[in-house]
Amino acid sequence: MPSLRELQSAFAQAMFRSPGALLLEAVAGDERLDARQRLAIYQNNVFGNYRSALGDVYPVVRRLVGEDFFRHAADAFATEERSTSGDLHDFGEVFAVFLARCRAARDLVYLADVAHLEWAVHRVFHAAEALALPIDALATVSPERLPDLRFSLSPAVRLVASRYPVVRIWEVNQPEFDGDQTVNLDQGGDWALVARRSHAVEVQRLRCDEFTMLAALDSGQRLAQAFGEATAADADFDLEAFLLRHVPAGTLASLHIA
Repeated sequence: MPSLRELQSAFAQAMFRSPGALLLEAVAGDERLDARQRLAIYQNNVFGNYRSALGDVYPVVRRLVGEDFFRHAADAFATEERSTSGDLHDFGEVFAVFLARCRAARDLVYLADVAHLEWAVHRVFHAAEALALPIDALATVSPERLPDLRFSLSPAVRLVASRYPVVRIWEVNQPEFDGDQTVNLDQGGDWALVARRSHAVEVQRLRCDEFTMLAALDSGQRLAQAFGEATAADADFDLEAFLLRHVPAGTLASLHIA
């Protein structure tokens, strides 16, 4: 007789593939539904929940590919990438990677990057709150120590870079968008800042130097190092304007001396 652990393991596996003989023998059936049909009800519910979760996180991807494609992609992804969390908000992080290698979507060269952007929007929406860094905190740092400052980005901030105009694609596929929906893939890529401001998530385009500065700070670089990378991207990068924009806005959440 199989143990409870063996039955539970067999049941979990049967949610993603045909049930084995061990489980079929353990599940009661009747004249209306046999064991396989009963298990199929649970399997349909599992995949339905995964499809719903992915659809909530990736509405633009779903709109771009259509309902049928998205359903098949969601089912294939759920089978390949099993959820390891009891919270469905954590499910779907590598959906963009899955789409990037999906042959059926190879003509939609921007699709994976759109998914990266939507996952950033999702994580920012559910991120923890962080106190804004007071702008006068910089005044307490002696001038000779300024190059050694390290900043941390707010948990409610993400950076997304793409070779394609993903911000434009995201914007024209929002429910409230009312305007020209034309997207020119030849216009170049986007550097995007995804941030929660006043309980709403905003997606903003950044200049390359500004994005480079934020990415360098996010990687743990000192202010002087990050500034060097930003000026390499654009010699006219204005550090004062950068700080006056991103400190009061809450993009930068804390600082310390290296």
